Amino acid sequence: MGRIRGRDTRPELATRSALHRLGWRFRANVQSLPGKPDIAIKSRRIAIFVHGCFWHLHEGCRLARQPKGNTAYWGPKLRRNVERDAQQRAQLQTFGFRVLVVWECETSDRAKLEATLARFMRSEVCPE
Repeated sequence: MGRIRGRDTRPELATRSALHRLGWRFRANVQSLPGKPDIAIKSRRIAIFVHGCFWHLHEGCRLARQPKGNTAYWGPKLRRNVERDAQQRAQLQTFGFRVLVVWECETSDRAKLEATLARFMRSEVCPE
């Protein structure tokens, strides 16, 4: 687990590149906001989290399989991640931020990722 990075991951870099191609400028890993969003545009009150499918239990995703060994450790650990994510999203929304979660599996299709980001950046409401 020592080689697992918390920032500048491949999915996060793909998401940042897509935002740059769309013409947006942002801050990465903003520590002053709840949950330290991977990408934030404070002036527009936008926060984007790039979640790994395994670590954040992406429902219905093949990358989010539960480990078969040491389930007493992994089950609660991964569920805590999901609970913490929900709390952080709610807290950001109370501050007036629109929050988008980009999943690791969504970053593999560049065109689809750009379309999702463009739609979110144009919208005025939070997607659910």
